[in-house]
Amino acid sequence: MKEKILQKLKEIELEKDVEILFAVESGSRAWGFASPDSDYDIRFIYKHKLEYYLSLWEKPDVIEFMTEEDLDGSGWDLRKSVRLLAKSNAPLIEWLFSPIVYYANDDFVKQMQDLAVECFSPIAVLHHYLGTTKKFMEVCEMEEVKLKSYFYALRTALAGKWIIEKNTFPPVAFADLLLIAPQSIREKIIELQQIKANHDEKYLHPKENLITDFLMEIIQFNQDNANKLGSGKKLSEELDLFFKSLI
Repeated sequence: MKEKILQKLKEIELEKDVEILFAVESGSRAWGFASPDSDYDIRFIYKHKLEYYLSLWEKPDVIEFMTEEDLDGSGWDLRKSVRLLAKSNAPLIEWLFSPIVYYANDDFVKQMQDLAVECFSPIAVLHHYLGTTKKFMEVCEMEEVKLKSYFYALRTALAGKWIIEKNTFPPVAFADLLLIAPQSIREKIIELQQIKANHDEKYLHPKENLITDFLMEIIQFNQDNANKLGSGKKLSEELDLFFKSLI
């Protein structure tokens, strides 16, 4: 599948007249709890030629595609990406540290990762994960639940807890996040992962009160501790110079 993904990215470069700097897997495959029918969530950063950035007018800064082979692609322009980096954008940082890399300009990625660490705003990223967890709670409390909903809620809840306890950006791989969960929760999650790996996305699982109660507990913990967190460094000049060096 990697060859097909790389071929599609090459087609995008030619069609849009851009250079792709970095392409990774995001979503359940990168996190480690994919179902047999999960899409490939391809995320990438690209840049245009210099003339694009000299225009007086705003231009499209996102490229998206979907293929019949379930390749779901979404890319952000370099300028958009650097601006979001300044805000410690959680999805962007997840891309930068994804365990599944399809293509990378190594120098670019190293610089982006270093800047992401310097810009990291614990409070901003926590609120992103906290808001995402809450969005899934209504469906997680139903009598039958898509396992995808459980795992999305668990991942973001544990990511928030990680930030509070360690003051660093949480790992992208779900298995690494599980290390901060109680043993009983880890055992139940591993059991649910095995079920998810053998069922399609439409599968409905009976409500797991152990998981729901744990999620409510972590949401409360994350809310109670949010205001103790700091914000990231303002690196406006450094980011501006980095952007200019690339275009």
